[in-house]
Amino acid sequence: MMFSALNHCYDRLAKEPDPDTGKPKVPAFGFTEEKISYILVISKAGDVVDVIPNIMTVGRQQHPKSMFVPASFKRPGQYTEKTFLSGKDNAFFLWDKTAYALGIDANKGSISEGAWVESPIPFKSFKRFHEMHLAKINDEGTHAFLCFLNKWRPHHFDRDLANPEIIGANIAFQLDGDSCYLHDRAIAKELWIQLHHDLSMHSAISNCLVTGRHEKIARLHNVIKGVKGCQSAGGSIVSFKPDSFKSYGKEQGENAPVSELAAFKYTTALNYLLNRDNRHCFSVGDASTVFWAVTEDHNQAQQAESLFAQIMNPSPTDDGEAAQLRPLVEKISQGQPLSEVVSNIDPSTRFYLLGLAPNAARISIRFWLDSSFGELAERVSKHFTDLALDPLPWQQPPSIWQLLGELAPYRPRQKTKSEDIPTHLAGELMRAVLTGERYPHSLLAQLLLRIRSDGHISPLRVAMIKAVLHRDYRKQLIKEEIPMSLDENNESDAYQLGRLFAVLERIQSSAIKNANATITDRYFASASTVPYSVFPRLLSGARNHLSKIRKSMPGDAANLDKNLAGIIVKLPTCFPKHLSIEHQGRFTIGYYQQREKYSSAGKELQQASDNTE
Repeated sequence: MMFSALNHCYDRLAKEPDPDTGKPKVPAFGFTEEKISYILVISKAGDVVDVIPNIMTVGRQQHPKSMFVPASFKRPGQYTEKTFLSGKDNAFFLWDKTAYALGIDANKGSISEGAWVESPIPFKSFKRFHEMHLAKINDEGTHAFLCFLNKWRPHHFDRDLANPEIIGANIAFQLDGDSCYLHDRAIAKELWIQLHHDLSMHSAISNCLVTGRHEKIARLHNVIKGVKGCQSAGGSIVSFKPDSFKSYGKEQGENAPVSELAAFKYTTALNYLLNRDNRHCFSVGDASTVFWAVTEDHNQAQQAESLFAQIMNPSPTDDGEAAQLRPLVEKISQGQPLSEVVSNIDPSTRFYLLGLAPNAARISIRFWLDSSFGELAERVSKHFTDLALDPLPWQQPPSIWQLLGELAPYRPRQKTKSEDIPTHLAGELMRAVLTGERYPHSLLAQLLLRIRSDGHISPLRVAMIKAVLHRDYRKQLIKEEIPMSLDENNESDAYQLGRLFAVLERIQSSAIKNANATITDRYFASASTVPYSVFPRLLSGARNHLSKIRKSMPGDAANLDKNLAGIIVKLPTCFPKHLSIEHQGRFTIGYYQQREKYSSAGKELQQASDNTE
């Protein structure tokens, strides 16, 4: 199902022209998209005329540009003379790393920058491969390339190129005066298509698990690149190496037969989606999440994808698209139906999400979701409803990443580190948001643990606690509703205890200005877990504080005393000896909402004072 959806995604991308180049967004079968750092311009006689950097600047960093070239393939880490003498060539067609294309490679054993060593065996393979297939082609471009291979010697590098930055990079070739690269010449493309077909002549034929057709089976699948935390060379979703993975004596891809065309389509589509520049991917914890829509109207699919990207991972910039989408996201977060928010997106549009995580040289599937855009929008809306407090604890709807950041230790004036976020909760939280199922209760436990350990009771942490409990209430798993704002008549003892703790904190802060440590710093953890051991002592101290407040602020003392009495009368005669995880969450919500009431009252008084002045 997943591979089939990716095949359909490839078909859609192949029909869509790139807005910058006008070319298809993905390469045709037999070709691949690779990062090419330099272009070697050669004369008709085979001499090196120029070396053109194929580099783009992003911020302060430079990156090689991508281009469509004849397909690469997996090859062993080291190409030896024994492999060469066996007749096997591991060269790529009309492009390659400098170790093959020029016979030079970086000298990893040297401390000198730009040091290089000759790699004569890979170069011999590169030369033999092209001489074998280009000799009979009547084309001035390929003829010039053969002349270059006959003239070039690795030790010519310092004389003819002398550019240390080219060492180890991917390079392609261009005939001097020509407007296209050698691999883009029509005759070169025709030859490569035939060669690619011939190279697969010995492939086994079986029923493809993706298409159901009787076709040539891919022995190896192309690597997937762009998964955060995965090896730079990429990883595989389908691979069979140890004998324990094989069955009935079958080798490699024959164990899970996928046709060469289907394997090419799903890997090409996935590599396109994982490219961050294409804005089809965002990271949640250690998982890279890709998404795409499938519909006959390509513009509608792009609009659905852009809106979803803004919902899940709001753009930090104020570019035109983000500015247009932000009001729509806010309306969805407020519970408005998709049909009222945006009329040009069909709610029945198929929408897919795939979460990928690194696992050495392999890639793990964290989650896979096949849904409609309307269903997703409704689930996201309910997610924000579950999070909502009064007043709202955000200026704009928080992304999944912002919520996950609340699970990491709080460090003032420091950014959250992704490695501090529990990886298992990242996938579980994402799954709960996208499927509408229960939030994991381990999320509630982690939030309470963080509050007890670092004492940071942030609005988003409380909102997440409320979301876990409120969703359980909506699913009728618990009986008592979780209030959005302060509910003085709430029947939960844990909620009223949280309110009581906030009143006691207020009494202390009114009596002792600028205290080095408040009762929240010292006692919140124990008060929210074992109230019996803390509250009698805190109430005793509150009486002394109230006596002090009456001397200077009798009105405040009377109000605080009234708040205290109003809560105590709702509590049982004996404080609970222990609160469960759920009740610890209610305690935290009660404390936060009572504290917010005092805070808002203080802001109103200050505003009234400012207006009077």
